[in-house]
Amino acid sequence: MSGISVPEVKWDERGLAPAVCQDAGTGQVLMLAWMSAESLRLTLEKGTVHFWARSRQAIWHKGETSGNHLRLVSASLDCDGDALLLSVRPEGPACHTGRMSCFFNPVPTGREEEAGELPFDPNLLEAIYRLILQRRDQADPEKSYVARLFRGGEDRILKKITEEAGEVVLGVKNGKPGEITAEVADLWFHSLVALALKDVPPGRVFAELAGRFGRGGRPESK
Repeated sequence: MSGISVPEVKWDERGLAPAVCQDAGTGQVLMLAWMSAESLRLTLEKGTVHFWARSRQAIWHKGETSGNHLRLVSASLDCDGDALLLSVRPEGPACHTGRMSCFFNPVPTGREEEAGELPFDPNLLEAIYRLILQRRDQADPEKSYVARLFRGGEDRILKKITEEAGEVVLGVKNGKPGEITAEVADLWFHSLVALALKDVPPGRVFAELAGRFGRGGRPESK
């Protein structure tokens, strides 16, 4: 846990300091918010992150209504002592939009990579999930594959996942990277459809994986 204490922080004229939250398991930057001396004290004392809500002028216990708490792993001050870095284990999406991170809007830099293999975007699965929800709720089943899956109900979706899992097995046995990639993509996609069926955001899966990271995993089933 953190070795810092509340008096060490150089608060601004409002009595606040910015706090960046970073996923302890993946290193992904999740969000930035403001802390007061009281919210920092509560965070250190209770082990879940508390902020200061400037709009409401009140303590904000992150996840109080959504259940998406941020569990504190460690806290650090920057070199000037006026900004905080919180290493956390998220219990769901950190962003109110349902995304794992609040930082999902790319700013054009003119230095984007040339066309070819794309860099991994941790928000990609979240974006696909949101599109699936949109198709589920708004699309015409006669025109949308996703809408047809939902019209077919749970059994159709689960049957499709079983089929895709079998295709992954065959792809691995064949040993062709392109085939493996395509089949795993199909399996992941239909798994996201299953999550949408039960309104489980992928951020909860990310949080579960992050919680297992470095812990040696779960006991094997007999």
